[in-house]
Amino acid sequence: MKAIISHDIDHITVTEHLLRDLIVPKFMVRTNLELALGKISLKEYVARWTDFLKNKWQNLDELITFNNVKQVPSTFFIGVKRGVGLSYSNELAAVWMEQIISRGCDLNVHGINFSDVDTIKEERELFQKLSGREAKGIRMHYVRTHQETLRYLNKAGYKFDTTVHAFEDPYKVGEMWEFPFQIMDGWVIENGKKWQSADLNEAKERTKKQIAKAQKHNLKYLGVDFHDRYFSRSFNTWLEWYFWVIDYLAQNKIEFVNYHTAISELESVKH
Repeated sequence: MKAIISHDIDHITVTEHLLRDLIVPKFMVRTNLELALGKISLKEYVARWTDFLKNKWQNLDELITFNNVKQVPSTFFIGVKRGVGLSYSNELAAVWMEQIISRGCDLNVHGINFSDVDTIKEERELFQKLSGREAKGIRMHYVRTHQETLRYLNKAGYKFDTTVHAFEDPYKVGEMWEFPFQIMDGWVIENGKKWQSADLNEAKERTKKQIAKAQKHNLKYLGVDFHDRYFSRSFNTWLEWYFWVIDYLAQNKIEFVNYHTAISELESVKH
């Protein structure tokens, strides 16, 4: 089994959300609740408000640097349409697209449209216009789908999607590869709630069980999704969990690859 580590870019600044959605008031409630429940320290609490005042809700440069040091291929999914709490502008997205690409990372679409083939095509074309490169892969924001989504993504020209959560090997939908993924930071640490419900040890144990389940199913690839916003001491449990996941996989001799390497491997086996 090999591991594919990927990152969804849901936020860039605080101000992008003002007057657009409820992300800021939800952040305030969540942060105060986690402190009251003893899930975060006072130091973390202060750090979150420091980031808030700095207008910094992304940690892309820091995450890329860490991945490079650990020799983990960086794969990012960035949005070009607004919706369901994803509110940054295309101008700001384009700035980060250039930075991510210039540092040798794989860049793909964090999709909003999932139920209409024409708007899915428009979103892909817009990504290509802004980034100057082909949009090969996609993951839907909030992993939203309906019964025709994968077929529409294939029709739009994507080479791969990784929206489905399942303990299955990659499979073809038309000419497109679907890469089911198994582990997401929020699923492990929030565990069905809207706030942190697990401490670090609980998160580790849950993750070990998911990895063991993947091994039991003899999966070729283990998919792990970690959001760049949490690569910060203001979300200490999340940060330490990510450090641990990368070290745990490496210690267990699980190689890190990206989707394009995986597709090449799958296609070579087919031929």
